[in-house]
Amino acid sequence: MNVESPMDMLHCGRHRLDISFPRVMGVLNVTPDSFSDGGRHIAVDDALRHAEGMLAQGAAMVDVGGESTRPGASPVTPQQELDRVAPVIEVLVRELDALVSVDTSAPEVMTEAAALGAGMLNDVRALRREGALQAAARSGLPVCIMHMVGEPGDMQDSPYYDEDIEDAVSRFLAERIEACEAVGLQRDRLILDPGFGFGKTVEHNLRLLNRMDALQSLGLPLLAGMSRKSMIGKVLERPVEERLPGGLALATLAVERGARLLRVHDVGPTVDAANMTWAVLQEGLEP
Repeated sequence: MNVESPMDMLHCGRHRLDISFPRVMGVLNVTPDSFSDGGRHIAVDDALRHAEGMLAQGAAMVDVGGESTRPGASPVTPQQELDRVAPVIEVLVRELDALVSVDTSAPEVMTEAAALGAGMLNDVRALRREGALQAAARSGLPVCIMHMVGEPGDMQDSPYYDEDIEDAVSRFLAERIEACEAVGLQRDRLILDPGFGFGKTVEHNLRLLNRMDALQSLGLPLLAGMSRKSMIGKVLERPVEERLPGGLALATLAVERGARLLRVHDVGPTVDAANMTWAVLQEGLEP
């Protein structure tokens, strides 16, 4: 069963996000090379329409990313990333008044995104790039920090841990929480992502999800991102476009194990799955 989070309200710039029940974050990649939707939403009008559709389906926020972090991906410069995401953040805030999360590790992008009205930062590198901790702290925004071993270009070469995966993830995240607090980024602004698919084998991912509730001992909200990932493809032998049923099963299990945010491509079905799971867990209809 779920344990009540000590922080049920995220202060996301001018938005307030209630996470006393599971919420869905819609993925909006504005990259040419993301693993499942690369190139589809590069044009600002296309990105706007896609975001509008996800919000209509029940997304609580839109996560905009300008750098692919799929296995084997090549890095981009901060300026390339800014050129991709800045116009999209601006139009989503202006036209939709959307709560925008920005998927970035670059301090320059964090600073500019906050100035443009973004409400959250989402860093797969857990603020380990030079200057990222300080930029995130200055932004005043909530920050999601994720566990990853290596870099996207090499993280899946031969993932190995000399301890149980849930212990390795928990220890890493505890160390990053401490680093955040040391620069004034307080706990009430932090969200934790176990990093499914980032430097982990299929077996690592399955065990980590099965034991994800162990991460609740860190006392912070959990985000799970497994939508369309290769762990589904390898278990079910399904291509990317046929992974929704597997993704819904994983989302349901993540909610049962404590996730309050689900980062997904298929918003509408996931919202229904999360709400149904939550109703069972609470034995009632009210969130």
